[in-house]
Amino acid sequence: MMLPVVGQAAEKLVLYTSQPNQDAQTTVDAFKAAYPDVEVEWVRDGTTKLMAKLRAEIAAGDPRPDVLLIADTVTLEGMKGEGLLQAYKSPEASAYEAALYDADGYYYSTKLITTGIVYNTGVEKAPKSWADLADPAMKNQVVMPSPLYSGAALIHLSTLTENKELGWDYYQALAANEARAQGGNGGVFKAVASGEKPYGVVVDFLAIRGKAEGSPVDFVFPTEGVTYVTEPVAIMKDAKNVDAAHKFVDFVLSSKGQELVLDMGYVPARGDMALPEGFPARSDIKLMDFNPAVALEQAEANKKKFADIFGAE
Repeated sequence: MMLPVVGQAAEKLVLYTSQPNQDAQTTVDAFKAAYPDVEVEWVRDGTTKLMAKLRAEIAAGDPRPDVLLIADTVTLEGMKGEGLLQAYKSPEASAYEAALYDADGYYYSTKLITTGIVYNTGVEKAPKSWADLADPAMKNQVVMPSPLYSGAALIHLSTLTENKELGWDYYQALAANEARAQGGNGGVFKAVASGEKPYGVVVDFLAIRGKAEGSPVDFVFPTEGVTYVTEPVAIMKDAKNVDAAHKFVDFVLSSKGQELVLDMGYVPARGDMALPEGFPARSDIKLMDFNPAVALEQAEANKKKFADIFGAE
C-alpha cells in the first residue's frame, strides 16, 4: 500500500480573470469544492488592465497564469496567433455549438452576453430589428456604446459591418440619424431607463435585470440576430500546472460549471442548459455570424473609421 507523502504540496492553479469579483469568487469556490486538492491563486481586473499586466510578465520572461478567463475571443485569437496559448481538446466541447469554441482547442466560450435593443416602455412603437434604429423617424432618439470605449461594442461593430444586409452603410445611416455613440453599456442603459433617449443598443442582462427590478424598459432580440461576447477560457502556452488547467477548463464547460453561469444571471454557452428568468427560449435567440480573426485583423481600422463617422469621444 502506498502511503501519502508527508508535507506533499497540493496541486496549484493560477487564474487571471476579468469576471466581476463576486462571480470570480463563486467560480473559484465551486472549482475548489470539486477539486479540493487544487490550490487556486487568482487575480482579477478588467481585461485591458489584466492584459497589460500579463504583457509585462511575458516581456520579463515570467508569465504567471496557467489559465485565462477573460471578456472576449478577439483577445484570445490574437494570443493564439502569437503562439501564447496551448491547445486542449476538452471532452465537454461536444455540448457546444462549433461557433463558440476554437476548432483547434485554443479557447472555449463559457457564457453568452448578447447585444440587442433596449427601449423605454413609454414609446409608441417598439423596435424589432437593427434596421429600425436607422429609420428617420428615430432621429436623435438612439444611444449606443462606443467601440472606442467598449470591447463588446467593438465586436458589435465588426459583426454588423461584416453583415451583407447592414455593413458600413448602416453606421452611416445611424450617424445621419444623429445616434449618440459614447461611453459604455451602463451609460446607455441609464439614458434609456431615465427617458433621456427612448432607444438604445445594450448588453442583454443590463436591460433584462433592470426590467425585473422595475425600470420602465424592455429588451428586443433583433430579427437579424444578436451580436455577442462569450467570456472564453484558455490555457497559457507556458502554463506550469497543465493538469490543473485541464481540470479547470473542463469544470467551467461542464454542466456544473455552467449552472454557475445560469445562477449568476447570464446565458450559459453550453447548448443543453436553461436560460435565466426573463430570457426567451434559446431557440429564439439567433446569433449573428462572427469571425474573431477578422475582428482582430480589422480592429484598429474599424475604430478609425467609426471615429471618422461619429467623431472621437
